[in-house]
Amino acid sequence: MRREAVEAAAELLVSAGPQALTMRRVATAIGASTTVLYTVFGGKDGVADALYREGFERLRARLEAVVAADPLVRLHELAHAYRRSALTDRSFYAVMFERAVPGYEPGPESLGVARASLAVLVDAVRDAMAAGLLGGDDPEPVARLLHAAAHGAVSLEISGHLEGEGALRCFRELTAAAFAASARPAAR
Repeated sequence: MRREAVEAAAELLVSAGPQALTMRRVATAIGASTTVLYTVFGGKDGVADALYREGFERLRARLEAVVAADPLVRLHELAHAYRRSALTDRSFYAVMFERAVPGYEPGPESLGVARASLAVLVDAVRDAMAAGLLGGDDPEPVARLLHAAAHGAVSLEISGHLEGEGALRCFRELTAAAFAASARPAAR
């Protein structure tokens, strides 16, 4: 029932906006009582927290599914997996990155779930550094740069500022520029 309630809350978020995300509407959508939902989630913030965690768990699963022997190919594939995840699960993405539920602030445990999903990217950057393909010795700032590039293009696409082939082209060019900025300088 918990998963069904999270899916119903995500659908309400997309179809009717954050103001529709009430315990009563979620309960009605799954045919349960609000008392049961309050018992399971504790309130609206509990539902928002479940959406946040589920979104990052889905993202982590999609990122972990990326397998490539070449570290740079893996990084490019991770960027595209991030984009696909955002476009597939827009309501979760909105809770994860756009503060779609007013007043909701993720707690330390939920932030840990978020960090665990993005640690997949940090590990991939570390592998590319170890192979001599990316510069630097700390993978965290490079991973943040690559994430910011992918996230920026995806956010513009989701908000309708980029569409169709133009959105994909912008995504590819922006992530390629971030990779180029992180590449190990050629020896002189």
